[in-house]
Amino acid sequence: MRLRNLGSGSTGNSTLVEASQGITTTRVLVDCGFSLRELERRLQWAGTTAAELDGVFITHEHGDHVGCAFTLARKYGVPVFISRGTWRAVDEPELPKGRLFFAQDGQAIALGDLELQPYAVPHDAQEPLQLICSDGRSRLGILTDAGSITTQMQGLLQGLDALLLEFNHDLEMLRHSSYPAGLKKRIAGSHGHLSNDSAAELLAACKHADLQHVVAAHLSERNNRPALVRELMGRVLGLPPAGLAVADPKLGLDWLQIE
Repeated sequence: MRLRNLGSGSTGNSTLVEASQGITTTRVLVDCGFSLRELERRLQWAGTTAAELDGVFITHEHGDHVGCAFTLARKYGVPVFISRGTWRAVDEPELPKGRLFFAQDGQAIALGDLELQPYAVPHDAQEPLQLICSDGRSRLGILTDAGSITTQMQGLLQGLDALLLEFNHDLEMLRHSSYPAGLKKRIAGSHGHLSNDSAAELLAACKHADLQHVVAAHLSERNNRPALVRELMGRVLGLPPAGLAVADPKLGLDWLQIE
């Protein structure tokens, strides 16, 4: 199994997960928060096309995550996996038969060479879900857009081989930013976004000797800095900060192989 982040931040989020079992390959896009033209361009960077996708999993209805999902489904016939709450919130016209599938917390989805395990998170959306992906040998956890850490989340993210984790904001930078007070309160609230400190706390609880990759994602461009995040990750993981992975809003992150 391998992953490639196509971009992560307030301007758009999308991660491509690929699993291969010899003669077959399964490709799932987790969120597609870009225009269709931009998504097609980023998929081309990754060496694939929208027509080769086997599914799109949408975590919640915010524009930087749902993006062109339904346009993509109609143009290329790609199935969309989404919670009922998110589906109601986006208020899209019905998709063609066999293109819409409802996901639920704790209900595994078998899709080709991958198993997708959705799980609920606290975020200011209707029924947000994040995801654990497995090819039967390795497990990848994806967690962004959560305001706080629940016991369920921490339990599910144990024993992973790779983790893409939100490090959204530095609390001091957010406190002194020019954002309106209400927006600051929402971001830092229990249903907002994970601060660097909260993400580091979760990472410390989930790290183990066989954790191969950690990718910091969904950094605020105005209230965070990659150097801060790398330094914090380095302290938690006991690794040099310079080599640690941070997903870029414009460039994403190159392929990472999970053994």
